[in-house]
Amino acid sequence: MGKVAEAATVQNVTDQAVGLFALGENLINRLSSKWSLYQIGIIIGLILLSYCVKLVLKPKIRAALGNLHGVPKPLLRILVLLNQRIALILFVLFSWITYFIMQAATWPSRSYFIGVVASLATAWVIIAVLTKLINNRTIRKFVAWGAWAYATLKILNLWDDTANLLETIAIDTGGIRISVMMVLTAIVTLGVLFALANVLNRSGARQIHNAQDMSPSIKALLTKALQLLLYGGALLFSLRAVGFDLGSLALLSGAIGLGIGFGLQKIVSNLISGIIILLDKSIKPGDVISLDGTFGWITQLGARYASITTRDGREYLVPNEDFITNQVINWTHSSDFVRLDIHFGVSYDSDPHFVKKIATDAPLSVNRVVSSPAPVCHIINFGDSSIDFKLRFWIKDPTSGLTNIRGNVYLALWDTLKEHNIEIPYPRRDVHMFTEPNQRPEPTKLPED
Repeated sequence: MGKVAEAATVQNVTDQAVGLFALGENLINRLSSKWSLYQIGIIIGLILLSYCVKLVLKPKIRAALGNLHGVPKPLLRILVLLNQRIALILFVLFSWITYFIMQAATWPSRSYFIGVVASLATAWVIIAVLTKLINNRTIRKFVAWGAWAYATLKILNLWDDTANLLETIAIDTGGIRISVMMVLTAIVTLGVLFALANVLNRSGARQIHNAQDMSPSIKALLTKALQLLLYGGALLFSLRAVGFDLGSLALLSGAIGLGIGFGLQKIVSNLISGIIILLDKSIKPGDVISLDGTFGWITQLGARYASITTRDGREYLVPNEDFITNQVINWTHSSDFVRLDIHFGVSYDSDPHFVKKIATDAPLSVNRVVSSPAPVCHIINFGDSSIDFKLRFWIKDPTSGLTNIRGNVYLALWDTLKEHNIEIPYPRRDVHMFTEPNQRPEPTKLPED
């Protein structure tokens, strides 16, 4: 019984291929007629005319595009793309005008090939513009060539026979029949739906980001949920479009669950940790944090990691699990005020009460240092050569840096101490030099018992 079915399949494929070749032979025969040659000559003339007009119009169009201001970037990209294909657009315009004139003046068959070429050129312009919305270059090319092949076969009335041939070539894997047509349809559908999901995701993320009444963590959570919903929906719709039974995914779901149990614990842990972080708002984009010696601010919260950018431009990708299991210093969790300390010393000839007073006034001349809470200054030690002080002050907006503000306060304190002639001492050591042996002091004699 299997051999009979296999023989029938082979015969069916052969019949479909023979019919397809017959259509191609008929098309070649039509091209060899006198009026077909006339149409080919007209098409070549239209190509030359389009190229000549392009040489005249393109500089003017480029100058007009250069004077456009305030145009949205997507629209500007489309205008630039149309300018790059101005010759093809002109050919489409001239071809359709010629086609309609010949349809009205002579027999329809005498303008058949002009209409076909005009349709193919129109399809190519539309496909080139629409596929420009796809960011991935490989996917964009794949979708463009797939759509172009479909449009070509459809315009030449070869699609039905080609589809039947591709549908006939198939394999049967235990109740699931997978044909070449099914695979191609799934790939094209998935590419188109993913491109549409990408456009909708970028638009939705932009709207969420511009919302003023949402916290950064809620914005990040909604962005990730929208991304998961759009791309997951695109995958399910593409499977349904090709007639795939979603119930057969039960075995695959079980295998994925087993893989999660054994090999994907870290991935799932980071994913769940990321959701917890977004929900409890422990950290959010824009927060300044310290984690395991890394100091910087959160620039992005991803599904698996958080991006931390330091002051020197380095970007650390920290797994979300580390924020749950490790101690994190969030400098801006509930407030953007941060207290900083600097140490300094003055000579023992100075009045410590006066030093405390002028030291607390010095930081107030520096930007980002706040007056409430007010700076304070305390004596912390009587050192070997100086009276040691600790100056504490509060700043706002730690995302602008901490080291720079400390440096500015040190300079302000230096100017204040210099203005009041208060010395900042340095360690002193006395060194005695003896050049003659008789100048050396006699050794001390210990008393006898």
